[in-house]
Amino acid sequence: MKRHLPALLLGIGLSTAIVTPAAAYPVDCAILLCLAGGFPASTECAHARAVFIRRITPWPIEPPLQIWNCPMRAGFRGEAQPTERLFDIVLRSDPAPLASVPETPMALQPVQGRADVDISGPAFDFVRSIRVFEITYQQHRNRDGGCKSSESVYLGSYGAQGKYRRRRSSVSAVPAASDLSVPADCLGYRHRSVFVEWRDAEGAYDHEEVHY
Repeated sequence: MKRHLPALLLGIGLSTAIVTPAAAYPVDCAILLCLAGGFPASTECAHARAVFIRRITPWPIEPPLQIWNCPMRAGFRGEAQPTERLFDIVLRSDPAPLASVPETPMALQPVQGRADVDISGPAFDFVRSIRVFEITYQQHRNRDGGCKSSESVYLGSYGAQGKYRRRRSSVSAVPAASDLSVPADCLGYRHRSVFVEWRDAEGAYDHEEVHY
């Protein structure tokens, strides 16, 4: 993955005279490439990041990367590596315009919610680094002076083949980078947000939090 990444990201940054515009390929191919490179500065990657964050902005909350919508096996002949297939799809092929691709999580699912090539190797660990926390927490003192609190935390994550799973979690599992900060002594407090964190292909950490 790292061997091909500079060429992939360079290709994304080429002039529009050479590169298919951002709206001309499935946006999840762009998200996959840009995520791997840490969302470098470019029109395409800015659009990809905006979609990535919009999907975790309530409501409804969707998987931020829907890898099943990026046909890595399509449009490429030969025994090329998945990243080379992706390069071909994003920069050379001419798939349907993004405007014609439904934005629902079930759109264009060729293999029922997972990548259509093997992504279980370490080159794609950056996909599995994505974690989405849906956080609701509140606390206050009741009339008897006792502390009453309630929490609802869900964690969304990706499996070996890019399948997204959502399960119950807890406040204690929320990363320190989140704005969640439960005050001591049961002071009145309320927090609702969706927090997403990830690492790029080089291991650099990043995150975003949407409050509501």
